[in-house]
Parts: sequence; structure tokens; C-alpha cells
Amino acid sequence: MTTMKPRPKPDVFNKAFWEHANQGRLTVQRCDDCAHSHYPGTPVCPGCLSSKQSWVPVSGRGELLSWVRFHRAYWDGFREDVPYAVILVGLEEGPMMLSNLLGAEPEDLQIGDKLEVAFDRVDAELMLPKFRKAGAGA
Repeated sequence: MTTMKPRPKPDVFNKAFWEHANQGRLTVQRCDDCAHSHYPGTPVCPGCLSSKQSWVPVSGRGELLSWVRFHRAYWDGFREDVPYAVILVGLEEGPMMLSNLLGAEPEDLQIGDKLEVAFDRVDAELMLPKFRKAGAGA
């Protein structure tokens, strides 16, 4: 029996992010007053505290800032994946994002290597933004 992995729980602050991801678009929240871009979504801009914010598309390009390999399943749904890597990506537009790497192991990359988003279809209702080495193709 396979245990399901935890799923995102869309709320007022991240619903648009998950709707866009399901369409294959990577977005971040940007303040309508000071143009500060950030992720994840927040009720107010961390730059100027304005509550006027929008979700805007980003390039999906970034660089590998760091990574870690988990050797313990903190959720039962990840037990079969242990050990698995989680990466920290610095997007070209500024925000950082935690994700997973596709098509390579992080040990094969250098910190600073260029990455690009690649969407991983989980099912009809969920597509996860993950990253691969830039230029690696599908």
C-alpha cells in the first residue's frame, strides 16, 4: 500500500500560485505599490507593508543556491523516496523557492549553476514546479 504524499492546501494567500502552476506558469507575488517581488504569498508586502499585491509570471530561470538530502521521511508519503534532495533556487526576479531537481542529482551540479522550471504533473488537479539544469530539455 502506497501512502499519499501531502498536497498543497490552497488558501487566500497561495490559491493563485497553485492555479497558475496547474496551467504550467510559475508566478510570484509582487507588491502593486513598491514592486517588491516575493514568494511565498503573504498578506502584506514584506518591503512596504502594503496589502495591494498581485501574482505575476516570472521567467522560471534561476540558479542553484543550496541543497540538502533528506534521509528521513518526515511524512509517510515520502518514505519510498528516501533519500531525496530538496533544492533552494534563487529566481532571476529575486525571490527564492524550495523545490526538487529533475534529471540530475544535486551532487552533479555546482552552486550557482543555472536552472529552469519544469512542471511535474502529479494528477489532473496538481502540477508541481520543479527545476532542471538549464538547457537540459524535457
